[in-house]
Amino acid sequence: MRTLEDIWPLFGLRITAGPLQLRPVADADIPGLVALAVEGIHPADRMPFSYPWTSAPRDELPRDMAAYYWRTRAGITPDRWTVDFAVRRDGELVGVQGFGTDGYLVTHTGETGSWLGQRHQGRGTGTLMRQTLCAFLFDHLDAEEITSAAFLDNPASLAVSRKVGYLPNGDFRERRRPGEMALNRKLRLTEPALVRHEHELRVEGLAPVRRLLGLDRADGSDRTT
Repeated sequence: MRTLEDIWPLFGLRITAGPLQLRPVADADIPGLVALAVEGIHPADRMPFSYPWTSAPRDELPRDMAAYYWRTRAGITPDRWTVDFAVRRDGELVGVQGFGTDGYLVTHTGETGSWLGQRHQGRGTGTLMRQTLCAFLFDHLDAEEITSAAFLDNPASLAVSRKVGYLPNGDFRERRRPGEMALNRKLRLTEPALVRHEHELRVEGLAPVRRLLGLDRADGSDRTT
């Protein structure tokens, strides 16, 4: 009988770097992520995200989060996909590091996004998990370029991007909350500019994920060859 990991290979993907482990969000992770989000990700008077999902009423936030993870998982195709990784530091769930792309087999680029529970911030975890995912994308998923973005009044996120090696790629006026304009800085990272951490990157379950995302043929050969 096939296992769930055989049916949906992303459930078998594990990325480990020093104290950190990243694995795609599974249903068992959702209650813990909801608890972190309800406990707080950012001060209530600030909105660092382009989509203000943390502004949802507390009784709606758990359902909204679960529906988002189910929806993005169900929508994965080789042409368009978003994968959110549950991040654990020393075995403790601390947040999410994600990557989304449209047309990846042609562009080999996409955008990172992440969040950390407030009590886990200020320990270098945000930098480490971004470095880990970017190294994985460049080294194992054939990425050529990775983008990100942050509002100018979110210095912590911009600092992480600088530490990882992203370069500014233009500031844009965006509506953040109803009636509120904010400047959003776009960022761009290439493999030579990536500032890698000192930890060895260990990846489990890669081959079936590459096939799921259309990067390799069923016979194991690379589609670019």
